[in-house]
Amino acid sequence: MVICLVIFAAGVGLRQADRWWFSPRRGRRRPATLRDIRALQRERANNVTPTLLLAGHWLELVGWWLAAARFGPLGWAAAAVAGAVTFRRLQEISHFAVHGVLTRSGRAGAVLCEAAAHVPLGFVPVPVRRQRHVREHHPNATVTGADPNLRELHAAGLRPGVVRAHFLRALVFPLTPAGATVTVRGLADNILTSGGRWWRLAGFAAVPVALGAALGWQAALFGWMVPRLLLYPQLAWMSLLVEHRWWDAEPVVGPPAVVEAARCLRLYPNSPASALLARGTWLPYGDLYHYAHSAHPAVRWNYLPLLEKTTLGTPEYTPDALLLSESAVVRHHFRALTRTVGAGGATAVRVPGGRPRGRLEPANRSGDGLASR
Repeated sequence: MVICLVIFAAGVGLRQADRWWFSPRRGRRRPATLRDIRALQRERANNVTPTLLLAGHWLELVGWWLAAARFGPLGWAAAAVAGAVTFRRLQEISHFAVHGVLTRSGRAGAVLCEAAAHVPLGFVPVPVRRQRHVREHHPNATVTGADPNLRELHAAGLRPGVVRAHFLRALVFPLTPAGATVTVRGLADNILTSGGRWWRLAGFAAVPVALGAALGWQAALFGWMVPRLLLYPQLAWMSLLVEHRWWDAEPVVGPPAVVEAARCLRLYPNSPASALLARGTWLPYGDLYHYAHSAHPAVRWNYLPLLEKTTLGTPEYTPDALLLSESAVVRHHFRALTRTVGAGGATAVRVPGGRPRGRLEPANRSGDGLASR
């Protein structure tokens, strides 16, 4: 037990170097504008603290794997849950590497991203993810036929007219047999159809094989296979569901902040405890601030809360719950999928202090799949 705690504490400690170095609270003057934030981010950009950040997460995993090998069912459960959360964190860190803001050098960020996340977790190569996420998703979020993320939701059964039972099943799609099959097929496709596939396959297999050889099948199964194939995909799926107003977004014309305010949402703006839990588990490293990220993708996660507070405000839809309230995200999505969409209206953006930043142009629904129901 002591060894596990020491290793885990060492991993957490390593991670704090990056957090401290990029903290907007460190320094004589706190940045107050987007220009200030970008200048501070450029000034502090480096290749060392991100390396320590990723190494810290892997060291934490070692501590959980030891727990799985030594402490029976309780250790298995802890390792499975902690492994899934850590994989989510690695996914989000690598997401910022794909945007080029993890490190000072874009090449160093890509190498770190591949070595610490993409290869061992079986993701697509960095250039492929950059194409899908930066070039296809960001400019086309919520646009039917153009957004690859929306295609994933459609493939899971989240389509206009869905019945309640199918909708509820789609919410936990990665945990269903069909969802697990999609995960396995996706892994095979990611690894076997990419360049350098033999070493990507070897890299993906190396961790569970080494775990089984060094610590036993329990560590390999509960420390790697269960979180990677079931629990982590579910956490990532939940994150995807709360990124956007997927089925009732109002298309508008304007600067990025205005466009994204109409199609993003901001979860837990008035629930600090829920927000803290989400940031520590399934919405890590800026994922809770998806509106701020969508409006300014080149801003590192450390500065997204400040950007929201000082510059952007929040989008129109700011639910305080995922499941259990009238305005909860899940209920909102279900209503959007099961009602007939009327004529477009106008959207307002809320800024700090709750005052609207003015009216936007009426929505242009041409090409909107919901409008043709």
